[in-house]
Amino acid sequence: MDRLLEILASLTDTETTAYLLQQDFVLLGLAAIALLGLLAGAIGPFIVMRQMSFSVHGASELALTGAAAALLFGLNLGLGAIVGSVIAALMFGLMGSRVSQRDSSIGVVLAFGLGLAVLFIHLYPGRSGTAFSLLTGQIVGVSESGLLQMAIVAAIICAALIALYRPLVFSSADPEVAEARGVPVRAINMIFAVLVGLAAAQAVQVVGALLVLSLLITPAAAAAAVTSSPAKAIGLTILFAEVAAVGGMLLSLAPGVPVSVFVTALSFVIYLAARGVGALRR
Repeated sequence: MDRLLEILASLTDTETTAYLLQQDFVLLGLAAIALLGLLAGAIGPFIVMRQMSFSVHGASELALTGAAAALLFGLNLGLGAIVGSVIAALMFGLMGSRVSQRDSSIGVVLAFGLGLAVLFIHLYPGRSGTAFSLLTGQIVGVSESGLLQMAIVAAIICAALIALYRPLVFSSADPEVAEARGVPVRAINMIFAVLVGLAAAQAVQVVGALLVLSLLITPAAAAAAVTSSPAKAIGLTILFAEVAAVGGMLLSLAPGVPVSVFVTALSFVIYLAARGVGALRR
């Protein structure tokens, strides 16, 4: 590591980026964040359509709790994040089945989960930087096994979205009419909540628990500003998420700052541009 730092110190920003792109750990991180961009683009429009932004934030924070518990007990961080976020999603679905109860239920569970996360991180005897990476992400720390895990989870989520596409769109647009037409709205809500939890768990490992919304919500909100078609929104969200994710990582290499800084900045710029385009079209 010291040798790598010495080499980077002698290079310009362009040379630093080119040099790092030849390193295996950077290529693994690039593949992981590109995969996350695809996943965020696929599920993001449904999150926005169903007005579940706060649920995503809650699931990401509970993913932090699961990852912090795994860190404390020496278990796999990715699996810990998945378990924490899925449990959170199920609790959100059970406790907030009514729209009027959703925000307060998420807030109650979120506060309790964050308290546990603070306790687990406080008790962790290792380096504080490892615990801090759960908040801001650590994309260059993605291993081959971690990338494989992300690919499997992304495949499961995308397959479920494809299988449930029509009833999911129907129940998202008008849940009362969908339920009257025989669509199992409650079951779909629970399944989708679990999918959101899985997606949030993967995003936590890349951009950290604090900035998950920058990938799972902002690109989808930008797409919603320029189109009302679900299919077009998914395509645009994937494009916006990939630009923010991959572009953010490439920009973060030379200065050596957390990738989440550039991901959030690019996502916000894309959102503002989309809002401007939407306003001009109207």
